[in-house]
Amino acid sequence: MFLTLSAASLAYVGAAAWLDRRGRRPVPPEPFDAIVVLGCRVMPGGRPSGSLEARAVRAAELWLAGAAPRLVATGGVGDNAPSEARVAADVAIALGVDPDAIVLEDRSTTTEENAREARVALRAEASRVLVVTDGYHTFRAERVFRRHFEEVHAVGTVAPTRARVRGALREVTAVAAYFAQRKL
Repeated sequence: MFLTLSAASLAYVGAAAWLDRRGRRPVPPEPFDAIVVLGCRVMPGGRPSGSLEARAVRAAELWLAGAAPRLVATGGVGDNAPSEARVAADVAIALGVDPDAIVLEDRSTTTEENAREARVALRAEASRVLVVTDGYHTFRAERVFRRHFEEVHAVGTVAPTRARVRGALREVTAVAAYFAQRKL
């Protein structure tokens, strides 16, 4: 019993570490049609959470480097206003992204909704997207977005260690649930 529990725990932690490392893959050099920054919590006073800010900064860096002509900010209103999309867009604009290049998708609250609503917001004008999220979330995000876009590559940000460990462990459960429901 102890060995089985130890092996299961080791496998769980190993999967979390793999998910976290996977998000550090390089960005392919060819340009994309759009960069999609996934929403995350907005703090009281409309400030971005650490993860949302890191995602928006990485997306802005990619846009400024010419990875895509458009940046889609996703995410609705959670516990605090304004929407995650609005806060991410404001961060990107402050870093030099042209406001006219930003598409706001401010209704979604899940990864699946992020993908579906980003597709609607971009109309039929984008088939290749670069998704920006936390490193541990890239595996699932890429697969969910592939249901809505022809080509998807997800890149991850690196959160502080405590948040990464907690998020990666939680993501193992989410990936397992998606597999069980045949969503991946």
